[in-house]
Amino acid sequence: MSRRAVVTGLGLVCSLGHEVDVFWRRLLAGESGVSRVEAFDVSDYSCQVAGEVKDFDPTEYMAKREARHMDRFSQMAVAAAIRAVEDCGLDLANLPDPFRAGCIVGSGIGGLSEFEHQHTRLLEKGPMRVSPFMIPKLMINAAAGQVSILYGIKGPNAGVANACASANNAIGQAFWTIMSDEADIMICGGSEAALTPMGLAGFCTNRALSSRNDEPERASRPFDRDRDGFVLGEGAGIIVLEEYDHARKRNADIYAELVGFGMSGDGCHMVQPDPTGRGAAAAMRAMLKDARIAPDAVDYINAHGTGTPLGDIAETKAIKQVFGHHAARVAVSSTKSNVGHLLGASGGVEFTATALAIRHQVAPPTINLENPDPECDLNHVALQPREMPITCAATNSFGFGGHNASLLIRKV
Repeated sequence: MSRRAVVTGLGLVCSLGHEVDVFWRRLLAGESGVSRVEAFDVSDYSCQVAGEVKDFDPTEYMAKREARHMDRFSQMAVAAAIRAVEDCGLDLANLPDPFRAGCIVGSGIGGLSEFEHQHTRLLEKGPMRVSPFMIPKLMINAAAGQVSILYGIKGPNAGVANACASANNAIGQAFWTIMSDEADIMICGGSEAALTPMGLAGFCTNRALSSRNDEPERASRPFDRDRDGFVLGEGAGIIVLEEYDHARKRNADIYAELVGFGMSGDGCHMVQPDPTGRGAAAAMRAMLKDARIAPDAVDYINAHGTGTPLGDIAETKAIKQVFGHHAARVAVSSTKSNVGHLLGASGGVEFTATALAIRHQVAPPTINLENPDPECDLNHVALQPREMPITCAATNSFGFGGHNASLLIRKV
């Protein structure tokens, strides 16, 4: 019997909101969640703007004691997972077989805030004043562990650390887990909270970030001629994947079907993409092969599109290599223009946007794309959403270290 994996639950936390419908409404309205950083003093930073989540209270989702034992990235993962599970309508606490449900959550950096805080305690108060909760709070697999503990699910469980491809890798591995009959339900996605003094400083000195501090809402501008780097974001995007027959038997509301996953490595540079786009192209080709779908069947691509000078050109080249003449027709947009780059969580939020694009038959826009770069000559959905038939859509995530991961979603 052939198995299929469908999307039955969506949950997120990001700078455009904590509810999927609010996020989608603001996305289509062309709103930006980028603003001046308020979490700490940024006056000495070259980049002073971010897609900051400013109104997140973890005690809305968990007891105060539990929240104290989690880093912010795990808190947001749990919050998004609760939203996604509520959305899918499953009673995970009373499954007949908890070993048939699992959790895979990615993060590029993990508990950076906890690390910084405990390092300060070490220097100021000595080693015996470092918290015993430090390691369980900062480790990247903490998010997946906390979600699985919350629901008592005992199936395949993992944390994925593949930089900015982490969430797509997590979703892809969850997809393969269902397809290989190792589970019927998988909670998956990514979470990131690297907007800390050290995190922002590292990206600033790396010269990866935009310095458009006077116009925060216009700082993230993928594929635009005047782009000058990405904007750091934070948040979580969590998906519930379910085996199709399992979902159908309970009359679940199905957003879309996940049909293909591909990954590759650039083998080129630690922080710069392969300028030829060959690595990213390999991931998209593998995605199409896994799905057994031809390139010209893809209607929309939610691009990695960070707004870096090199990255956007490399992705453009990759899309042209894979889609050939169809590259001029397939619609392309980057929702990082609205929420910034959530690093290891970006794929989870962008998967959500892609699934919603299929459900509502509208491609979200790339805001701030006012002067398209001639070297990024794709069919961009610029400034305004585009109502269009979307049967099949791809979403790309590419990360430092040359990690590439692409997912293909289809209308059911």
